[in-house]
Amino acid sequence: MRTVSTEKAPAAIGPYSQGVLVNNLFFSSGQIPLTAEGVLESGGIPAQTHQVFKNLEAVLSEAGASFETVIKTTVFLTDMEDFAAVNEVYSQYFADHKPARSCVEVARLPKDAKVEIEVIALVK
Repeated sequence: MRTVSTEKAPAAIGPYSQGVLVNNLFFSSGQIPLTAEGVLESGGIPAQTHQVFKNLEAVLSEAGASFETVIKTTVFLTDMEDFAAVNEVYSQYFADHKPARSCVEVARLPKDAKVEIEVIALVK
């Protein structure tokens, strides 16, 4: 088991890592729309979702994976009314490749983010 860490994504804001690599599987921690400098993206749900994907891309790359090797995602939303807007952005990153996915509404996310996404990916 190896922890994955990159300065191209925000540092963990608690006692956890950005991700863990076990054999050929990468498990990311949930990514919220913080910049690599730790500043919350202040735009609406599309901008926040793009920032989350920027963070995911950074940790996936550090692990030796990519969006094309993601096998499962979990999306957390503070308002299910944002579902369509998140899907619009999500589909830009998973156009042809469509991993399994769960999406749930939660009462609150860290830093009062509107969206959080975690992934599981294969590393080749």
